[in-house]
Formats: sequence, C-alpha cells, structure tokens
Amino acid sequence: MSDQPLLQIENLHAAIGDTEILKGVDLTVDRGEIHALMGPNGSGKSTLANVLMGNTVYTVTEGCILFKGEDITELAPDKRALLGMFLAFQYPEEIPGVTLVNFLRTALSNRMGIDYTVLEMRLKLTDTMRELSMDVSFADRYLNEGFSGGERKRNELLQMTLLEPELAIMDETDSGLDIDALRVVAQGASRLATPERGFLIITHYQRLLDYITPHFVHIFSDGRVITSGGPELAQLLEEEGYEGFVSEAAV
Repeated sequence: MSDQPLLQIENLHAAIGDTEILKGVDLTVDRGEIHALMGPNGSGKSTLANVLMGNTVYTVTEGCILFKGEDITELAPDKRALLGMFLAFQYPEEIPGVTLVNFLRTALSNRMGIDYTVLEMRLKLTDTMRELSMDVSFADRYLNEGFSGGERKRNELLQMTLLEPELAIMDETDSGLDIDALRVVAQGASRLATPERGFLIITHYQRLLDYITPHFVHIFSDGRVITSGGPELAQLLEEEGYEGFVSEAAV
C-alpha cells in the first residue's frame, strides 16, 4: 500500500464563471479516517464535493487534488470513479428508462472489470437492499424515479456499498431524512468505515455524527477550512453555532 495520503487537497481554488467559490482549501484524508466538514449554507461545502469529483460546471483556477499520490485535478469524473472515488449526492437525480439493477450492473462491471450478468447482479443486490431496509422490488424500478427522499439516500448508500470505493464523499446525505431513515443510512455508512477506506462527510448537523463518529471535524466558511479539531468540535458547534468561529476567522 502506498505511503501517500489517500486524498490531499492543496490550496484549491475553484469558480463558476467569474465567481470564485473555493478560496484556498487545504485538507488531507488518509485511509481509515473519517473527516466531517461542517459549515453554514453557502460556504462552499457542496462545491468542494463536486470539484473533487470533477464536475465540469466548476473551473479549478489554482491548486491541485491528489488521490493516492496522483494529480487528478484535470481528470474526468468517470476516471476518478474508476480510481476508487465515490460521491453520494445531496440531491440524487432520476434517470428514467434505466433500472436500478442495470445501472448498478454497468457501474460495478466497470469498477471491478468483471462482466456481471443481470442474475449475478440481482443476487448481489438482494441482501444489501434488505440490510438497508429497501424493498427488493426497487431493483426493477427506474433509477430514483418515484423514490422518496429517504429511498434516494438509501439508494446512494446501496451504490456505495456495492462499488466499494476507497474514498467515500457524502454530501449532506442526512438532509431531508426522518430519524428512522437517518439511523438506517448512518449505520449502513458506519459499516463501510474500514482501515482501507477514507470518508469525507459533509453535513450541517451533529445528528449524523451521533452514528458515525469522525476522527476529525473541519469548519468550512467562505470557501475554505477555517478551523479543525476532533469530534468534540461538532458538539461545540451544536451548542454555540457557527457565528463565533466565522467571526474569529474574519478578524
């Protein structure tokens, strides 16, 4: 295994058009580590997740992203996925006409280099769907079409479980979930936290971190990390809010 950090973000700046959103992000995530990125609305957290996965809406204007020691700053999203990166979206989109089983068969075959049959894929899906309290009949439904918010988030976790990424980025996966759905999703994600895998969890609230304890918590504001600490930092945010940290960083 390489001695290089799993993910290294160095002085990352990114923009949409003339509007700069990321303003010098520095962050390192290693294997076996769970990092929580917390911050107010509009601070750039979701932009960071999208830039890490190569969303072409954003332009990197300075800095770089290294994954397993390789500079992936200019790499296409599908190439990043094949290297072992995964993004669980905040708002998973519908893909009409593509069933869940066929979508995952294609994704997993590309990721693993194995040409799975539909039957093989269905057998792999069944146990995992039951663990996530998903109706197995969803395997034959079009991707996210007619799914509730909780079902879409469980579907993201299902994909993450089957694809076995080395770096899992969760962009506000807890948003819009009731307490029961949150528990199922969080416990499912917690089972994926292994010494070989790194996690970057983007969230507003402590409640997700009640189920997935991070090793590091970072506060994000105005397009950059303004302070970092251990899991106690998330609890402090819950009690005191962001204002004090943001004001101190602005001084």
